[in-house]
Amino acid sequence: MNKTTMFMMGAALVCAMASTGCQDEYAVKTPEYKTGLPADTLSSAPFEKVFPRQYASYRQNDESTVMTEYKGSVPFQKHSDAPLPKGFAKNQPYLKNLWLGYPFSYEYNEARGHTYALHDILEIDRINRYSPDGKGNMPTTCWNCKTPNITKWVNEGGDKVWSKDFNEYRQKVDAMNESISCATCHDTTNMELKLYSIPLQDWLKRSGKDWAQLSRNEKRSLVCGQCHVEYYFQHKDHGPAAKPVFPWDNGFDPEEIYAYYNDKGAKKGQFVDFKHAVSGVNILKAQHPEYEFWQDGPHGAAGVSCADCHMEYKKQDGKKSSSHWWTSPLKDPDLTACRTCHSDKTAEFLKGRVLDTQEKTYYQLLKAQENSVRAHEAVRLANEFSGEKNASYEALMAEAREMVRKGQFFWDLVSAENSIGFHNPTKALDTLMRSAEYSQKAVDLCKQATNHGIAPALEGDIKELVPPIKEHSRKLQQSAEHLASHKWLSYLPKLPEADRVWDGQKRVK
Repeated sequence: MNKTTMFMMGAALVCAMASTGCQDEYAVKTPEYKTGLPADTLSSAPFEKVFPRQYASYRQNDESTVMTEYKGSVPFQKHSDAPLPKGFAKNQPYLKNLWLGYPFSYEYNEARGHTYALHDILEIDRINRYSPDGKGNMPTTCWNCKTPNITKWVNEGGDKVWSKDFNEYRQKVDAMNESISCATCHDTTNMELKLYSIPLQDWLKRSGKDWAQLSRNEKRSLVCGQCHVEYYFQHKDHGPAAKPVFPWDNGFDPEEIYAYYNDKGAKKGQFVDFKHAVSGVNILKAQHPEYEFWQDGPHGAAGVSCADCHMEYKKQDGKKSSSHWWTSPLKDPDLTACRTCHSDKTAEFLKGRVLDTQEKTYYQLLKAQENSVRAHEAVRLANEFSGEKNASYEALMAEAREMVRKGQFFWDLVSAENSIGFHNPTKALDTLMRSAEYSQKAVDLCKQATNHGIAPALEGDIKELVPPIKEHSRKLQQSAEHLASHKWLSYLPKLPEADRVWDGQKRVK
């Protein structure tokens, strides 16, 4: 072979590589399946025979004992510093204080695996299980992220289903097999990625996006974004009452989401989740905005999907498939999911990077939480102040309440987000900084409104001024003694004495 021939062959090879393997984008052809299952399959059980390896990994979500440094699968009470399993060292002590007057103050636990979603919501104290009429006093919307059954119910009953009482459907689900599973993310006839989430479908329409035209990589994160997002229950003045809506029309950043809520309440006023029992401030309760933080964080911006880290590929018997154990990569000592890309780093180094981010975020999270409690206490004191007030008292207090609302919402966005800052370290720390600033401004405004008459009462350690509420539940709120045990609890009404009428899905009274 002469040099000319070798040169021509080399040139042809380079051209071929340039036209194929070196393209910036390429389509990944996914396997095609015919499951033989009906399109309305909602139970996970039939998939065990069709996809045994994937199903076996899915059942690993039943694990409820493994903890990482800041999170894990033990359903501990997130405000409690008691030893596991009741509490945890990395707790958030003021949760009950900040949500006082809202069902979240009764019980808020670390989430177990997705397979427990139905079981745990049936046992949570946020849903009323004491009302003699059997009502849960929360809307059907609360089922939305727990089971794909919600789509069937809405298709059968229309949008009025959203505002029906939660307990109307308590006995209409298979808690073991109809939790978050195959039908949540897949077309059960061929396993193509498919949305069951009505609010996400609505947002795509509002945004002019067609699910069928999105890349597979986008879909691999959006199926997680069906639930791992901030959302709210729509006010009846804006459409079907209690229908879940994603507040993304202005964008994904905290300031944009906060501004979105300004005209989504009654008569185009502010949207309100609840009025705080002590300060009277109209509060927004954040959900779990993993998608909003991830999408412009280091991994989201780089095109790394949720599935890349939380559904790592596994090989078994020479076959490759995605793990369906949706959990933290930190539970794997080898950090296999991380080292698929970061192959030049050791597991120890990568874990250290994660924990460094989480440590910084957790520290600032606690500071922002304390600032928010102090802001509520400032408003409480200013509301009850009987001394000489500033001539602009009402305007100053209106601004102070707005700052309390905004400060708590910004803190809550990071508190509710499940990565302890790792999905977007910069956004998490910036959001907590802003939270602290808004809460401090609320305190300053309250002092100004009272001509600094309340200032001495706000000096000192917040844990001494307003101790964390350690215990509170629906049953305890039936006790006058309990309500007298903490100055903030005294602002709550005593509930009528009653026994539980629901035990899981069983009506017991």
